[in-house]
This record gives sequence, C-alpha cells and structure tokens, in this order.
Amino acid sequence: MYVGQVAKDILKWPRPFSPPVVRLERRVMAEYGMPSTHAMAATAISFTLLISTMDRYQYPFVLGLTMAVVFSTLVCLSRLYTGMHTVLDVIGGVLITTVLIVLTYPAWTFMDSLDSASPLFPVCALVVPFILSYNYPVSEFYSPTRADTTTILAAGAGATIGFWINHFFQLVSEPPAPEDALAALTRHQVLLGLSRFAVGIVLVLGVRQLVQRLSLQVLFSWFKVVSRNKEARRRLEIEVPYKFVTYTSVGLCTTTFVPMLHRVLGLL
Repeated sequence: MYVGQVAKDILKWPRPFSPPVVRLERRVMAEYGMPSTHAMAATAISFTLLISTMDRYQYPFVLGLTMAVVFSTLVCLSRLYTGMHTVLDVIGGVLITTVLIVLTYPAWTFMDSLDSASPLFPVCALVVPFILSYNYPVSEFYSPTRADTTTILAAGAGATIGFWINHFFQLVSEPPAPEDALAALTRHQVLLGLSRFAVGIVLVLGVRQLVQRLSLQVLFSWFKVVSRNKEARRRLEIEVPYKFVTYTSVGLCTTTFVPMLHRVLGLL
C-alpha cells in the first residue's frame, strides 16, 4: 500500500475525466490515479491468503484460485464503474503487486520468524512505518493520501506488535497442524463468530475514539492550536502522529486485547 500510494504522488497521473465517467466517490477526487491501490490490496490479500494456506489446509486448489481471481477481479471492476480509475491504473496496480509478491515470497518465513522471536522487532515495526509516514512525498495541495497511508502503516504496525506480544507471552494457542481439513460450519460456530465480531468491534471502536481524542488533545496543547480548528489536523506534525498513534492502538487492540477479552468471556 505504501508503494502504491507513494507512486501516485510521484507519477501524478490524473484520475479519469468526468465526463465521460461518472464519479461515484467524492472524497478521493484530490488524489491521483496511477496505480489503483484498491486493485493492489485486493490482489495482495486474495493471493497471499491462497499461497499461505494451500499447504496448511486441505481444500481444492482450483477452488481457492478461483475465489482469489473472482475477489480481486470484482474489486478491480468496481474501481472502473465508480469512475475512480482507468483500465491502465488497475492493470498497473495488479502488476506491481504481482512483482512485490514474487520478490518478497522467499522471505516470508524469515520475516515470520523475526516477528515471533526477535526482541527488537517491535521497535523496528514502529519506527520504520512512522519514518515512512512522516517523510511521505509533499504534494502541491492537500489530499487524504498521506493520512490514509499513515492509517494503513500504523494499523499494520500495531497488528505486527500484537502478534509479537501474543507469541512472546504465549497468549495464543498452537496453530493447526499442516494438512488439517477445513471443518464445515455449524450453527454454533456461526453464532460464536458473530458474538466474537460484536464484542471485538465494540472494543476496537472504543479504543479508537479514546486514543484519537487523547492524542489530538495532547498535540493541540503541545503546538498551541485551537482544538476546534479542523485545518490544524492536516498539518504534518499533527496529522501523522495522531493517525499513527490511533491506528497503532487499533491494530494492537485487534490482535491482542480482543482475543484476551474473548477468552475471558468464554468465546474462544
């Protein structure tokens, strides 16, 4: 996502002109178009999930591949009919993600071992994304690209630290053995899943609101800015830290505190 977002502000290719397209999303009109980060995310999520599970669970590979292709294709098509991207933007996003997957795949196991074993990994997981967010390419006018990028990197950093905490303090159960078959869903499992989601989303939203409010108050006080000044939130020294702290907390809460609460409530 960082590669895609930065590429937009470096290439500065405009979004499709309206007319002839009908733009159904207004918030991101100030952003550039090439590449489509939605296409990148959809491709990355679907195919990395396929690659990382096909040797662990028993399911037809053709079925998994079909689902990955269908999901990523639907997202790519959605960027066209909403008027946000051209076909070239979408193809560019898919190709960039394909290259990234191919280049990083040999290091997946190594990165996973760092995440679970290295005591310094949490520091790197925080410092590197924050530096990348703070040094995001400067644009001639304000767009939500920097804020969105910071949100994505921060949530990823928080989740990564959460996984490290879970492993370090042995807060999670052992993963399923390789070649486990996927069990059929039962009514009990569906209700249990919905209960977990409801409890988790309430906790995550509560943490998000609390941390966002506190971080903004601290930053407004530090830089002596009127709290009701919405434009102040767009300043680099305020936007990046409050977004980063808020969504790092969200990622950490999702991967560590929500499962803890599930365990306390007997939902695991």
